[in-house]
Amino acid sequence: MKNKMHSFDYTDFEAVKNIALTFPNTEESVSHEGTPSVKMRGKLMCRLHDSGEFIPIRLDFKIRDHYLERYPEIFHLPDHFKAYPYLCMWIHNYDLVLLKEILELSWKGLATKKQVKEYEENKSI
Repeated sequence: MKNKMHSFDYTDFEAVKNIALTFPNTEESVSHEGTPSVKMRGKLMCRLHDSGEFIPIRLDFKIRDHYLERYPEIFHLPDHFKAYPYLCMWIHNYDLVLLKEILELSWKGLATKKQVKEYEENKSI
C-alpha cells in the first residue's frame, strides 16, 4: 500500500463547509483520505480534495457543463471526475455568491422532492 503525502489545509474548506451546512439535513463529515466534507442524506455533497488544490462539488452533468463553460477560471474538471457528477472548484479563486448558488444546486440534486419543496417555501417567507 502506497503512503501518500497530503498537503491539504482544513481552513481552505471552512467557507465552503459553512455555506453547505446552512442547507437542511446536511452534516459535516470526513471523506476520502481524511479530508473534510459535507454530506446530504449520507451522500457526498462537497469535500476538500486531498491535493488541497480544489473542492469537488456534486452537480448534475448538464448543470456542471454550464458552469464549466461560463466560469473556466473558477471551475475545472480533472480526467478522474469526467465520468462522475462533480464540478471541481479551485480553492482560492471563487466568489461567495457563486459558491452559494452552486452549493444550493448541489443540495437540491441530493434532496428529496419534498425537501426541495419545503426549502423553497421557507425561502420565500
